[in-house]
Amino acid sequence: MRIALDAMGGDFAPEPNIKGAIDALQAEPALEVVLVGPQDLLESQIEASGYSGDRLSIVHASQVVGMEEKPTEAMRQKPDSSISVCWKLMAAHEVDAVVSAGNTGAVVASGLKTRLFLKEVKRPGIAVTLPTVAGHAVLMDVGANPSARPAHLYQYAVMGEIYAREVLGVASPKVGLINIGSEDVKGNDLYRDTYRLLNDSPLKGSFVGNVEGRGLYQGEADVLICEGFVGNVVLKVSEGMAEFLMKEASQQILGSLDQEKGQALQAFQEMAKRFRYHETGGAPLLGIDGICIICHGSSDAHSITNALKGSIMFKDRGINSQIAEHLAQKPVA
Repeated sequence: MRIALDAMGGDFAPEPNIKGAIDALQAEPALEVVLVGPQDLLESQIEASGYSGDRLSIVHASQVVGMEEKPTEAMRQKPDSSISVCWKLMAAHEVDAVVSAGNTGAVVASGLKTRLFLKEVKRPGIAVTLPTVAGHAVLMDVGANPSARPAHLYQYAVMGEIYAREVLGVASPKVGLINIGSEDVKGNDLYRDTYRLLNDSPLKGSFVGNVEGRGLYQGEADVLICEGFVGNVVLKVSEGMAEFLMKEASQQILGSLDQEKGQALQAFQEMAKRFRYHETGGAPLLGIDGICIICHGSSDAHSITNALKGSIMFKDRGINSQIAEHLAQKPVA
């Protein structure tokens, strides 16, 4: 498998990206990574790392999109950015996947510009994995499409259900629609219309109805669907709350322990892993004819390695072919 890695994406690029790529290559003998970014800089970084394998190559990109830049302006003003070049490589079928920890909006905008969509897909969406009392759940969309229509949310449910089954290992995923109440009449027109669409679709048997915000982490559904505006707010609030709770718990509880503090600290660290984005690597942009994994801007080498490995799993499980097959059964306007 050949993956284009945005070597300049992220808060600490390119060092953790290059190290993450090398670690992934050492773990995956069938993997080839194409680093995209300024050739001279990347060559010097690879030389400094001591890596001499032949499965790590470079494609030059003369521009870099900053984390705070406006996506549409960046795409227009920086056509040779590392993000754009990654997508061009995949559109030309020179790579199987794109992995980036760069500006999320720019990654999505560049992908949408290529129109590299699976057949029948109206609009791709970002899916993230959340910890719940029942294990894990897929939340989709978290920012790619803030102005969704019912047809988009229905397709997110189809894609999320396949992802939960193939990647999270949920045998029969339950699908829920994030809403302000459990009754079918709750919410605005988008959510009421989506409720009816899901209730009259091939997903009817797995659709559990509306799920309120407090039910997200209670395991009420394995796939949680919403438009990108709501999803992004949910994600950012969740990240902040998880960080706050872990800090408070560690300070209050560990600070009062005189004995067995080491064991307690280890328990907290294991629990914290469920909330760390480093462990999942990144979030897939589902609906793309190819594979795109979007990593957190603060990703370290471990996160990049996991994102590259996740791309391999995505391909091996045939997720895209399943999405195309299921959407062909019930095309929506």
